[in-house]
Amino acid sequence: MDFIRKHAIKLPALFVCFVFVQSLFFKFTRNVETIYIFEEKLDPWAASLGFPGLFAPGGLFSAYVVGSAELVASSLILFGTLTARPRIQGLGALIGLGVISGAIMFHLFTPLGVSVRNADGSFDGGQLFGMACLVWLSCLLIAFVRRNELLGLIGIRRPMMVV
Repeated sequence: MDFIRKHAIKLPALFVCFVFVQSLFFKFTRNVETIYIFEEKLDPWAASLGFPGLFAPGGLFSAYVVGSAELVASSLILFGTLTARPRIQGLGALIGLGVISGAIMFHLFTPLGVSVRNADGSFDGGQLFGMACLVWLSCLLIAFVRRNELLGLIGIRRPMMVV
């Protein structure tokens, strides 16, 4: 039981890292799916609200910026997991939680929608959205498990609870 308690958090951590890192290819190479999401759906929507170029290459929320945040989050989670540094793992989970919360929000409350178009023109049936939800839950779990270490970063000391 101690082995499970000690190592169980590694599974969601590795899942988050896998999803974030594999998505970097799409974001950093201007893949067809990425262009559809950021430039064909989100940027025109932002322009209609008075924020043109917000999701375009070079924009504040471009695929490069989002991909870079995912790279930082996954690097911190992986480094914290492999070196047994729970604060670093928790910090990566918080960054990941922020990034993926934005992704879920844009899927739900913009013209992007839950089902996005694939490179072949078909729609994914919500697979990308479902993965985002699983990443969100995994990041939340990691942050919850590492809550005492995260609170310690801002000077709040709480008694350690066994999870």
